[in-house]
Amino acid sequence: MIAYFEEARPTAQTELNYGNAYQLLVAVILSAQCTDKRVNFTTPALFAAYPTPQAMAEATDEEIFAYIRSISYPNNKSKHLVRMAKKLVEDFGGEVPSDIDELQTLPGVGRKTANVIASVVFNLPALAVDTHVFRVANRIGLTKNSKNPLQTERELVKHIPEEKIPIAHHWLILHGRYVCQARKPHCKECGIADLCDFFKSQTRAQAKETTSKTTKKTKKT
Repeated sequence: MIAYFEEARPTAQTELNYGNAYQLLVAVILSAQCTDKRVNFTTPALFAAYPTPQAMAEATDEEIFAYIRSISYPNNKSKHLVRMAKKLVEDFGGEVPSDIDELQTLPGVGRKTANVIASVVFNLPALAVDTHVFRVANRIGLTKNSKNPLQTERELVKHIPEEKIPIAHHWLILHGRYVCQARKPHCKECGIADLCDFFKSQTRAQAKETTSKTTKKTKKT
């Protein structure tokens, strides 16, 4: 499976637009339950108005809200961004930390966001599990009966070579976004269908149904 992704998506990376660690942190916070396309549409004006953590730390919630009103949950996210920026300035000198535990002390930053920053910005072996990664890993069979993102993360990093972990996050996200979609996966277009638990179960079910119909037809005849 890794060999397939290395060939099919050798340069897989985030689809969020950013210029530095601070901008990516803001973009990832905004991306929660929102499309990357919408975030990318919103952030240019936001970054132009608040190009640094120091600038955003001096803003009010209402001022940030005006720039992100089209994003999902703008009230909460505007508050998170202002408080995140203030803590970044006060506790980290305006520099985004690479440590996952330190990142999670920032308002609006959970484990998934912290792992994204650690892997994308600092190329550390951290694997963020969002809805796409969680779904795809369980559906394909990379994880077995994982109940939550943390279980999925631990299972994946246990089996994926450490140097591949940063890009593996993007492999699974992009595969889930464009091929292994939630409601209707494009199994016929999937390059790893022969390795996929879901596809195998579907194939078996279809074969069983076909056999059943043939048997019934034969009996009637």
